[in-house]
Amino acid sequence: MQAITAQEINQLIVDKEPLFILDVRNEEDFKDWKIEGENIEYLNVPYFDLIDGVEPVLDKIPNDKKVLVVCAKEGSSLMIAEMLTEKGLEVSYLKDGMKSWSEYLYPTKVYEDEDVTVHQLIRVGKGCLSYFVTSGGEALVVDPSRFIDQYTAFAEAQGVKITHIVDSHLHADHITGGRELAEKTGAKYYLMKSEGAVFDFEPLEQHDKIEFANIKLEVLAVKTPGHTPGSVSFFVNQKLLFSGDTIFVSGLGRPDLGGKAREWAVDLYETIYSKVSQIADDVIVLPGHYADFHGEINDQGYIGNTLGNIRKVNDIMAGKSVDEFVEHVAASASTDTPPNFEDIVAINRGVKEATIEEQQELEIGPNRCAVHHSH
Repeated sequence: MQAITAQEINQLIVDKEPLFILDVRNEEDFKDWKIEGENIEYLNVPYFDLIDGVEPVLDKIPNDKKVLVVCAKEGSSLMIAEMLTEKGLEVSYLKDGMKSWSEYLYPTKVYEDEDVTVHQLIRVGKGCLSYFVTSGGEALVVDPSRFIDQYTAFAEAQGVKITHIVDSHLHADHITGGRELAEKTGAKYYLMKSEGAVFDFEPLEQHDKIEFANIKLEVLAVKTPGHTPGSVSFFVNQKLLFSGDTIFVSGLGRPDLGGKAREWAVDLYETIYSKVSQIADDVIVLPGHYADFHGEINDQGYIGNTLGNIRKVNDIMAGKSVDEFVEHVAASASTDTPPNFEDIVAINRGVKEATIEEQQELEIGPNRCAVHHSH
């Protein structure tokens, strides 16, 4: 019996190696959020149903696939894996449970030319995307997660210094690492003042352009609401659009978390129809989240697409009146809001503190930001 890491599971998914997962969390947690992959077969039986013996599942576990037992934090899956091993089965368990799956990031290269190199850091268990933009020995980090050691280690491996950090908005589904990463590296941290953060930062309202080395980053819009009225997108060298929660590969950002779906949808309409409509089709859109990893990852191994291709599958982005647009967005604004989003926003704003353990608990679960899917 061996412990398997989140990184090893991700590799199995990428390699499409057949995998059988016995998930011993309760049914509701399993339905809400699980390890996803085209190669995975699932069986969900809560731990408490197996505590007196694993006999009920013995005939349901295949012997021709890798078998993995999963729980929230490791303890239950370790115990069930031991019981199955005693019955002669060959099984593994997920080291540190779904908590570790939620926190695993891996980098993939998105783009490179003589001026700039871009890597996407995929937080595969959470659907969150952050970016590392390097030029001339310096790096800009876009929408970093709270695992700042992973960003500093990546900078070291690339031989660059993190000098600029931007958050596209106050995130509702995960805790940002922006402020802490800035404190650790001495980088400048930029955020919209209108988002209401109470700590020191560089207000993006005063920086419509950020330039360093061979990078020219334009703050595309002062008001591109996804979750928030102060949400922004970043346009790098007229080639790459870091769209935050404004445009996704398969849809638009949800403007309903502030309880003002229709009001903010009008702002979103103005953004899409006045600002984004001016951008060329060949610009690569790099969003802040994805909803469907296997549906949205492209042949190059990153989540993103050209604006032209996104326009083709999103008929809402052209030819609609403001009323039609608002009706569509308001109708598709999900009631299934990110869990704990008010606490997470309060932490990101700097008005609430949380221990590492509390942060882990608040973040557990799927991303629920990318909801306006094209049909």
